[in-house]
Amino acid sequence: MASSHSSSPVPQSNSSDAFFKKETDSTTKRFRPVQSLPDVCPKEPTGDPNNLRDSPSLVVDQHRWTIYHSKVNLPAALNDPRLAKRESDFFTKTWGVDFVDTEVTPSFYLPQITKEHFALYQQEIAPREKVHERCKNICTSKDTFDRTLLHPHDKSRTDLEQVPKIFMKPDFALEDSLTFNAVLPWSHFSTAGGKGNRDAASSKLLQEKLSHYLDIVEVNIAHQISLRSEAFFHAMTSQHELQDYLRKTSQAVKLLREKMAKIDKVMCEGSLRVLRLSLTRNNCIKAYNKLKLMATVHQTQPTVQLLLSTSEFVGALDLIATTQEVLQQELQGIHSFRHLGSQLCELEKLIDKMMIAEFSTYARNDLNRPLEDDCQILEEERLVSLVFGLLKQRKLNFYEIYGDEMIITAKNIIKQCVVNTVSQIEEIDTEVVVKLADQMRMMNFPQWFDLLANIFSKFTIFLKRIKATLDTIRSVVFLVLDKNQKTRDLEDTLQKSSAKDSTVDTEVAYLTHEGMFISDAFGDGDLPPGAPDTTSQRNTSPNSEPCSSDSVSEPECTTDSSSSKEQTSSSVTPGGVEMMISDDMKLTDLELVRLANNIQELLYNASDICHDRSVKFLMARAKDGFLEKLNSNEFVALSRLMEGFILDTEQICGRKSMSLRGALQSQANRFVNRFHEERKTKLSLLLDNERWKQAEVPAEFQDLVDSVSDGRISLPEKKPAATEERKPTEFLIVEGQKYATVGTVLLLIRIILEYCQCVDNIPSITTDMLTRLSDLLKYFNSRSCQLVLGAGALQVVGLKTITTKNLALSSRCLQLIVHYIPIIRAHFEARLQPKQFSMLRHFDHITKDYHDHIAEISAKLVAIMDSLFDKLLSKYEVKAPVPSACFRNICKQMAKMHEAIYDLLPEEQTQMLFLRINASYKLHLKRQLAHLNVVNDGGPLNGLVTSDVAFYTGNLQALKGLNNLDLNMAEIWEQKR
Repeated sequence: MASSHSSSPVPQSNSSDAFFKKETDSTTKRFRPVQSLPDVCPKEPTGDPNNLRDSPSLVVDQHRWTIYHSKVNLPAALNDPRLAKRESDFFTKTWGVDFVDTEVTPSFYLPQITKEHFALYQQEIAPREKVHERCKNICTSKDTFDRTLLHPHDKSRTDLEQVPKIFMKPDFALEDSLTFNAVLPWSHFSTAGGKGNRDAASSKLLQEKLSHYLDIVEVNIAHQISLRSEAFFHAMTSQHELQDYLRKTSQAVKLLREKMAKIDKVMCEGSLRVLRLSLTRNNCIKAYNKLKLMATVHQTQPTVQLLLSTSEFVGALDLIATTQEVLQQELQGIHSFRHLGSQLCELEKLIDKMMIAEFSTYARNDLNRPLEDDCQILEEERLVSLVFGLLKQRKLNFYEIYGDEMIITAKNIIKQCVVNTVSQIEEIDTEVVVKLADQMRMMNFPQWFDLLANIFSKFTIFLKRIKATLDTIRSVVFLVLDKNQKTRDLEDTLQKSSAKDSTVDTEVAYLTHEGMFISDAFGDGDLPPGAPDTTSQRNTSPNSEPCSSDSVSEPECTTDSSSSKEQTSSSVTPGGVEMMISDDMKLTDLELVRLANNIQELLYNASDICHDRSVKFLMARAKDGFLEKLNSNEFVALSRLMEGFILDTEQICGRKSMSLRGALQSQANRFVNRFHEERKTKLSLLLDNERWKQAEVPAEFQDLVDSVSDGRISLPEKKPAATEERKPTEFLIVEGQKYATVGTVLLLIRIILEYCQCVDNIPSITTDMLTRLSDLLKYFNSRSCQLVLGAGALQVVGLKTITTKNLALSSRCLQLIVHYIPIIRAHFEARLQPKQFSMLRHFDHITKDYHDHIAEISAKLVAIMDSLFDKLLSKYEVKAPVPSACFRNICKQMAKMHEAIYDLLPEEQTQMLFLRINASYKLHLKRQLAHLNVVNDGGPLNGLVTSDVAFYTGNLQALKGLNNLDLNMAEIWEQKR
């Protein structure tokens, strides 16, 4: 039975199909394969070969041989009918004839084990084995004892009991080493030495034993089948009927599936294929666009390097930002781009450093180029690009770099100017005098003045360049600020329009729900702009392709518009440079306004830097008192130069810088002090040497006075010497009036005009000059009073006496000064601030002091005659002859007085003075007549007095300019009560 059936060959797979076909042998008989029951509900094919199941399908593989057709039984597995006879070895019988001949390659990691390795173990175990065998022979086997007790009719059961229990265990498996050793003990298999024959016999015995066990089992199986043959055949009959029923069912199902397959092929396969191809096409387009986008992203780094080589920092930063956004949104998870994001971040940091270094280089090149009249901006496009890039990266302190470069350049400008000037002066030996400051101090004033003017001109150009550059930077900042405001306005507009669109969408949805068309609900002119044109959509040609390549690829290709929210707008800088401003500059309005203010403040700082460096240059030259030794013309020229530079910087920068102005004011104060002390000292020396005699008036002084009369308070320019020199005049003509003066007053007028002209040249010292001029006028008044009225000239100059002519000349000189005080006051008033008008009260006090002084001189002249009248009239006696000696003496003194003062004082003043003298004369005569008891009674004494008075009156009125003087001599008589 074991040899009557042959086992099916092992199925082998074809190389291309994934289905198996039965291998046929040409020498063996072709058996009809037994068909197993097909799967009633197999999985439907999807077109994907990877999704096929291993179970058979009646539609797909009903005529193909599969592994489910293989049938095998235990005897066929143990008995190979292809062998002529049973082999002596179990392994060759089970695993093939080539089992013995196959050599196993020895392992390199395991040692070669021989029987000598077990020699010691065998020596130890041999005595124990002998004892064990001896005991086994003595003791009766339990199986033998049990076998004798069996019932003689239970032979089959007894035969089964001969089979060891180990074969009956449900978990019997030869893979288990213990089970294998129990079934096939290694003691029966040995090929060493002379024991080979015995081992071969043991192997044959074991094989026969196992074959015997097999026969017993097969006999018992056959016996059990014979006992249940009726039930077996009944089951087989039922099985045949069931198979016939299932065969019919299978055929019906097969026919149904064939019909369904035809329906599927005719009705569904084409449409599904179209859909599948459309989906495949869309996927291919998406894949193509994705690959194209990846190729574009892959070129980011080379493109950035190319942009950086041309200093296109804004374009490089925009490209990096766009690429990072694409990586995060559309290419997220791409393995090949996993490091690109970090590389772009590092590249962005590198660009930050490059922009700062580039801006520093630009600032250095811009500020250190030759200072000529050209104030054009250096590479405006490059500057604008750098500023945009720095703003994009929020590097808002870049202007500090420009400020540091300004300080360095300002120092270098002064140094270079000094070096150039010193190199042109042969008197300065640069090898002996090494320091620039010492070399500069060796220059005279014209050389130093030219150097300072050169420095100021260089600084002016320097500030104009800075202003142009900073204006460009501020314009860029304001462009970004304006863009932010426009963006906010646009967002507000979009929000309002979206709210209106949502209202229209709601109305459209309602009308559509009610079954109305949009064109039916709205008129031709009432159609809202946000509503879609449904009529045009309904009239679209049905043959038009639903999705072309352009329409499909558009959403994927528009990475810059869909994935990136960045938008750009074009703006033009004041220099005409057009720039694209992107929306990704995340700067607030406050930051931009603060930055613009800081840039404007940087322009102010530039002006302060230039002024500070100029002040240091001035102070370096003023260490040896050089500036204090300048004369008025030199200092005025220096002051004008500095004032011009200050005004130029204020006009350029729009703010006053006080450092240079303060230095100028400090030097001006020193100059004013020295100026005033020199002229005060000069006036003091002139007064101390003045003999108070009328001086001739040179023509230049007359011209000076005439210029003042014309309203021009300034010293006239020196005219070339004429062929005929004009002779000096006796009087100074001022607005038609003659003034007899002394030389000191002429020089004093010139000094006063020097003060006024100095105020014109240096407006900052107006108040100081006013104070000093007031002090000078007061000094002249007080000193002249001391010398003339106080008779100080007697000791100082050595005059014998102070005459009436000296007094009259002094009075006229004071009157000349008083005449010019209102003109001086008006001159200073026009140059003072309104809050400084209170200082003009000094001129009022001076005018009052001069008038008092003039009045004192007049009183002194009257007092001189009064003392003379008192002396002479006190001795007057009324007696003949007539006129008396007293009256003749009085008339003589009056004539001398008139002669002394008539040419000095104006006629009105002379008349007023003689009226006062006449009043004194009448007072003394009246007192003397009262003392003599002479009354106006027509008597002889009265006649004598009348004759003397008539002589006095005649002589006095005979004097020049006094003929119309009303003497009123009747007052000498006592009035009758």
